[in-house]
Amino acid sequence: MPVNVKRLFRLIIYVSLLGFFTSCGIVRETTVRDMERLDLSDEDLAVLGDGIASWYGPGFHGKATANGETYNMNDLTAAHRTLPFNTVVRVNNLDNGRSVTVRINDRGPYVDNRIIDLSRRAAQDIEMIGPGIANVQLFLVREGDRPVTPQNASSRETFTVQIGSFERESDARAKAASVRGSRVEQVNLQGRTVFRVYYGTYATAEEARVAQRQLQTRGISGFVKQAEN
Repeated sequence: MPVNVKRLFRLIIYVSLLGFFTSCGIVRETTVRDMERLDLSDEDLAVLGDGIASWYGPGFHGKATANGETYNMNDLTAAHRTLPFNTVVRVNNLDNGRSVTVRINDRGPYVDNRIIDLSRRAAQDIEMIGPGIANVQLFLVREGDRPVTPQNASSRETFTVQIGSFERESDARAKAASVRGSRVEQVNLQGRTVFRVYYGTYATAEEARVAQRQLQTRGISGFVKQAEN
């Protein structure tokens, strides 16, 4: 699912002019009115890819999502394997021409080649409740907690070992310098900037756990996490 780079750059410029969004790019509530206000034409948006959409509802209602929120099947939200949390996407149902705008706050789906799992309300809006699945195309409306890249838009998960998190970049870089193969990444958390130190990038969680155990034998503590979170 390649990102249309030209459209992506156009979108970044466009979004920078929208005073509606906060500088940290974090949305904590997803009201229907908020989503409906994001009325951009498809020509203004970068294409993230296409595939099969599914939906989830009553069995998960009230439970925690992957980003710590409480899932509300009546909100316009969705699960994606890799897109940064709070990314806002337009979902076009290619089977009937209907579309809906949702915010990513969960991970999944992990069935076959499905690329997005919509809330029940979002699925209703594009009339896919009955069929259960639909052929869709995804467009980037607004970036979330991190910039959208070809990697985190691809639905191909990667994993890493987090070995530190610091308020000051200098402290993070000192930690990274002491562990060969580690790196520093800047992360925005609710308007606060932190600097995390990660070790390695792995295709599976098990590969990352092997690396974590190897680090432990060297006296270096850490934990495995999905790199896109």
